[in-house]
Amino acid sequence: MLWASMKMMAVAPPSYCFVAFPPRAKDGLVVFGKNSARPRDEVQEVVYFSAADHEPESKVECTYISIDQVPRTHAIVISRPAWLWGAEMGANEHGVCIANEAINAREPAAETEALLGMDLVRLGLERGTTAKEALDVIVSLLEEHGQGGNYYEDASSCHSFQSAYLIVDREEAWVLETVGKYWAAEKITEGVKCICNQLSLTTKMDAEHPELRTYAQSQGWWTGEDEFNFSQVFSLADDHLDCCAGRESLEKQEESITVQTMINILRDKASGVCIDSESFLTTASIVSVLPQNRSSPCIHYFTGTPDPSRSIFKPFIFVDDVKLVPKAQSPCFGDDDPAKKEPRFQEKPDRRHELYKAHEWARAVIESDQEQGRMLRKTMLELEKQGLEAMEEILSNPAPLDPAEVGDLFYDCVDTEIKFFK
Repeated sequence: MLWASMKMMAVAPPSYCFVAFPPRAKDGLVVFGKNSARPRDEVQEVVYFSAADHEPESKVECTYISIDQVPRTHAIVISRPAWLWGAEMGANEHGVCIANEAINAREPAAETEALLGMDLVRLGLERGTTAKEALDVIVSLLEEHGQGGNYYEDASSCHSFQSAYLIVDREEAWVLETVGKYWAAEKITEGVKCICNQLSLTTKMDAEHPELRTYAQSQGWWTGEDEFNFSQVFSLADDHLDCCAGRESLEKQEESITVQTMINILRDKASGVCIDSESFLTTASIVSVLPQNRSSPCIHYFTGTPDPSRSIFKPFIFVDDVKLVPKAQSPCFGDDDPAKKEPRFQEKPDRRHELYKAHEWARAVIESDQEQGRMLRKTMLELEKQGLEAMEEILSNPAPLDPAEVGDLFYDCVDTEIKFFK
């Protein structure tokens, strides 16, 4: 029976999320990163939403269901599969970053449409001013609405998963792992941490669902006598190994971890952190740097394009007047979107944005690996380096940031990249 249910379970995409705290990370900076592994042809867009006030009793339409809106949502910037409402990863104006992982557990994930793990990433960012607040938002919405529904834009079969989250702010991080509405979480304030597409929490849990242990006992997964080990109790038979590839990549860094180190880890195909397989590709990546000194701004680098080893990480900083970047946003199909109509996904529209299309040319040139490809990659890295150096200058400058200077930062970087590919 177990074998049958395992065969039925969708393969969880091998994404990796990382965080490093001082002193392992340099200069009092918290460094966060994620590679988002998704179906190869899926497009991710990078979208900014400003803070907003909402009418009492208004609703917010998530990917599959509508839920009650809150009076005010924070400004957010997210990277998301273009067909859904939520996010694979992102940040808000208060320096909170969240990324999630699709997970298989002993309890199969619900196919019934509810909140997706990715919807909960966005809801946590829109509603939480700290990592802990975002965690509380996610678990209370999980309790109220549950999680479920198709993770992929695929009419032929439903791929549903449980979910895990890495939730980070300038002071601490929380690893939150969920199975249905049940959950456990661990708080991290030092060292490095990697999460991937398997449960990782063991006996150290700093917060948990009040009925977690009773539920595990009622299912016959825990006797109540031995020490409660979350991933042993809830993982499929041999699945509670930890994310070796990611952890090793992070731990073998001898120098202190910087933005550049994190980018290099995300680009590493040999380690398996940067996935490029028959089914999956790293379709987008993020690296964020959160200074523990609150007078310095948080900086978030997005690729907005597949394969970080052939992409440019471009910086974004929250200010009041952020210039929108339509060239990194997919076309909008409104109510005619096949993802919004039932039965869902009867067609697959072309969701490529301008940046994605321009970058396709670059990927092809680099892949052909001729002299032109090598030169192109070298120039792309130089372009990226200019951005990284300019950001380092901002972080080391004691003078307050001039919002007018960085409002169109991400816009300009995307624009330059597209012109460069043409």
